[in-house]
Amino acid sequence: MTAQPLSTPFTFDTEFDAAGVVVQPSAFRPVKRAFAPNEVEALVAQARLEARTEALAETESLRAMALSTIGQTLTDAVPALARIARAHREQAAELAMAAARVVASAALERFPAGPLQAALEALGQEIDASPRLVIRTGDLDDANRARITQLCDDSGFSGVVAFREEPGLPPASFQLEWADGRAEFDADAAFVRIGEALASALAAEAGHAEPLTPDTSLEGRP
Repeated sequence: MTAQPLSTPFTFDTEFDAAGVVVQPSAFRPVKRAFAPNEVEALVAQARLEARTEALAETESLRAMALSTIGQTLTDAVPALARIARAHREQAAELAMAAARVVASAALERFPAGPLQAALEALGQEIDASPRLVIRTGDLDDANRARITQLCDDSGFSGVVAFREEPGLPPASFQLEWADGRAEFDADAAFVRIGEALASALAAEAGHAEPLTPDTSLEGRP
C-alpha cells in the first residue's frame, strides 16, 4: 500500500533571467477562499442562469421526444382507425337499410296497390293501344281492383283489364302483361338489388374515403 503524502510541496516555477527580469511567470494561482457580497451574488446569478438553461434544454429535449412518440403512435394507429371508420360506415349503411326496409314494408302493407298504380302511370302510353292488360298479383281486395281499373280508365286505356292471382308473389309485387311487352315488380328482389348496389358503393368508396387526418396547412387561407 502506497502512503499518500500529507501535503503537497510548494513548487517555485517562476523563471528569471540574469538581470532578474521574469521570463516565465508561475502558473500557480491560489484558491480564493473569501468572496465579497457582490461576487457571491454574481456567482449565484450565474449558477441560476446555467441551471435554468440546462433545465430548459432538457425540457425541450423531452418535449421533442414526446412529440416524436405521439406522431409515431398516431401513424401506427391510422390503419386501424381506417378499418374502424370503414366498419362504422358499413354498419351505419346496414342499419339505414334495415330501417328503410321496415318503413317500406309497412308502407307496402298499408298501400299494397301503390307500386302497381305508379307502374300503370309510368306505362300509360305503352299499354294505351293494347286490347288486353293482364295484372298478376299476390292478393288484391275488390276496392284495390276497382281503384286500379279506374286508374286504367283515367289513363285512356280502353282494353280489357284481367286480374290473375299469383299466391307465390310477395305482397305489393305484381306482373303486367300486354300485347307488346311485360313489366314486373318484386319488393324482395328490389331490396336485394338495393343492398347489392349499396355494397358495391361502399366497396368503391373504400379506396376513396375521406382522410382521417385533415389538412391543417394554412396554404391558400386568408
